[in-house]
Amino acid sequence: MKRLILQQLSKWKHKKARKPLLIYGARQVGKSWVMEEFGKTQFPDFVYVNFERNERVCALFEKTLEPLVLLQGLEIETHKKISPDMLIIFDEIQVCPKAITALKYFCEDCPNYHIIAAGSLLGVAIHQGVSFPVGKVDALYMYPMTFLEFLEALGENQLCEIINNLQFDFIDLFHEKLTDYLRTYFYVGGMPEVVANYVSNKDFQKVRQLQKRILSDYKSDFSHHIPSEILDKANKLWESIPVQLAKENKKFIYKEVENRSARSIDYDSAIQWLKDSGLIYQVNRIKKPSLPISGYKEENIFKLFMLDVGLLAAKTSLDVRVLLEGSRIFTEFKGAMTEQFVLQEMSTKDDVEIGYWVNNKGDAEIDFVAQIGSIIVPIEVKAGINLQAKSLAFYNEKFKPEICVRTSLANYKQTENLYDLPLYMIESFERFCGILEL
Repeated sequence: MKRLILQQLSKWKHKKARKPLLIYGARQVGKSWVMEEFGKTQFPDFVYVNFERNERVCALFEKTLEPLVLLQGLEIETHKKISPDMLIIFDEIQVCPKAITALKYFCEDCPNYHIIAAGSLLGVAIHQGVSFPVGKVDALYMYPMTFLEFLEALGENQLCEIINNLQFDFIDLFHEKLTDYLRTYFYVGGMPEVVANYVSNKDFQKVRQLQKRILSDYKSDFSHHIPSEILDKANKLWESIPVQLAKENKKFIYKEVENRSARSIDYDSAIQWLKDSGLIYQVNRIKKPSLPISGYKEENIFKLFMLDVGLLAAKTSLDVRVLLEGSRIFTEFKGAMTEQFVLQEMSTKDDVEIGYWVNNKGDAEIDFVAQIGSIIVPIEVKAGINLQAKSLAFYNEKFKPEICVRTSLANYKQTENLYDLPLYMIESFERFCGILEL
């Protein structure tokens, strides 16, 4: 399978001021595979160390932070002579906090070595106080496979090409085919193991089995890694996300978690753990769409989404028969699946800040508001082909944005400052706005 992050890794390799690279991301999104694939395809050789499985290497880093001594120890452990033209891979680095600290000294004393590290709970470890080499590492975030990566895995490279090139004549011609693939993606999702199995077998029952196993693995992680004092709340939060997304008002309601009075302070730590582990997205409401929108976020008013639309489908036990019923999969749970998809596609973009907006009366809501550089773009998500968008019209009249985006099952069109993008094109929204040269 082709992962777009490999292009970013190649750019990192050729940077003049390259630093050790940290890759963040949830468990099972493909970090280990990508690092090894990078080593196989762009280096003469690589060494791979998994700190979760190798206590000797952990002990080595506990004894010294001297890079040359560490390199010698790694050579003994891996039976390879390590040279600067090789790739050094540290997997599950959060298990060994000293190894994270050591990256600072590799950056300072051995800048010509290529070092890449990842960890499923790396964000958790750093947030909980592990000494972080500020300014001494580069960083990337890895996500589940996007819809375009899914198409490429299916061998539909030319469909990806017409989307990437914004060839709207061809896009319109193949609109139904792209919509059919999107329907399948809503069910399969972007977890690499699930996608690979679907590509090989086209078996939706097996897809669901794998998704359920991944969800079970995450719950197992909870019991092994979440502090006991927040474990129960984290479990209840995790279980409540699909229920909350299925409501008309998708704002997260604490009392819905335990059916009793609850305060944000009771759940802050649990939400932070789930965010740091890469399992959820938090999208805050903004008071007004002004620059920077991060300065107008309302901290205690937000929506929570899962990391993958396919896992959301599995968690809600969505019946595979909805794939045969037109646009039903897009409208299930009051459009929650569609909002989940749009959010995770937009979240893969660098330097994009995302919130949502509601007017004072509460009768007009913009599903997402994205800041792209100095442009703030309202994004209305429609789960079907009914394009009535009273909230977007209200927003447009009130704030006079340069660009409005509405994404739905309808074909592409432009009307003044409103751009209708098909759902399967939403991954291109940032670049699309950029080429408008406003």
